[in-house]
Amino acid sequence: MTEHFQDTGFVPLDIAVLTISDSRTDADDKSGDLLRDAAEQAGHRVVAREIVPDDVYRMRVFFSRWIADPRVQVILTTGGTGITGRDSTPEAVVPLLDKRIEGFGELFRALSFEEIGPSTLQSRAVAGLANGTFIFCLPGSSGACRTAWDKILQAQFDHRTRPCNFAQLIPRLLEH
Repeated sequence: MTEHFQDTGFVPLDIAVLTISDSRTDADDKSGDLLRDAAEQAGHRVVAREIVPDDVYRMRVFFSRWIADPRVQVILTTGGTGITGRDSTPEAVVPLLDKRIEGFGELFRALSFEEIGPSTLQSRAVAGLANGTFIFCLPGSSGACRTAWDKILQAQFDHRTRPCNFAQLIPRLLEH
């Protein structure tokens, strides 16, 4: 993949990471670790990190808190985007969004198709904006998180990526 950069120096973003799982703990949260480590290695600050069960209302506590916190610019989630009974991340977050970023899920599934074939249909990865905060909901597998970070998010969180990126939009997100 080719990114076009304008060398004006890196601007770190403040990121919160939420793992949605009924079974993962701090000791075995590989996907949450991957997102935290990738963000920090890219130069961003992980300002919050939590694990919450796959329960719509318990997830919304964290989403609402971080959406209202002016220090959090990006929320990354891992887990709960599948189609089984307990997978409810999209149901928790979509009602909170001011705007959906439809292309994120579409692009993620297209890239994921190259790796896992038609199994990508089981992903309900979603993204959007709420109160000027970007939210990206990723599947729970570390492979899916790596795909999303490496092929989409890393470049979009770097304001030097051209022709455009999410990071450069942050100062204008709350304009009316």
